Amino acid sequence: MTTTTPDPAALEAERARIRAEHLKPAGERPASTARGLHHTALISGDVERTVRFYQDLLGFPLTELIENRDYPGSSHFFFDIGNGNLLAFFDFPGLDVGPYAEVFGGLHHMAISVEPERWEALVERLTEAGVEHVVHSGVSVYFRDPDGARIELIADPLGEMYGHHVL
Repeated sequence: MTTTTPDPAALEAERARIRAEHLKPAGERPASTARGLHHTALISGDVERTVRFYQDLLGFPLTELIENRDYPGSSHFFFDIGNGNLLAFFDFPGLDVGPYAEVFGGLHHMAISVEPERWEALVERLTEAGVEHVVHSGVSVYFRDPDGARIELIADPLGEMYGHHVL
């Protein structure tokens, strides 16, 4: 992988240009054509390990476990992450999908909002379970799930991030 040192002033100028051209004030934005996130689907290397991690450690209840219609023998299973949103997984038995990788168009991380009191308890649970994690800004904890996907639990309310309204 080749890396270069970007020019911070040029990057900020580009962000400013994009904001000026595309970002409308809240009162001027049209309503979204979407009604919410139905589910985000990740890949699981082991269904039971994934259930134990997301349900037993993080407290996201398993809501369904069915066969994947697109790949016979594969499971499609869902966890409740609150507010009517689901986190889904597929497994692909017999298919070597390789290790998790961050690629263009792929998942960088998924941020899931939790109540501040619950956030503190979950950080403790991650520590007790020996899950490597990094706390950022006192409201975010980043860690990897058993298959390597980067997850963030954030104690900021939905629509806010580090004191900024993002909705």
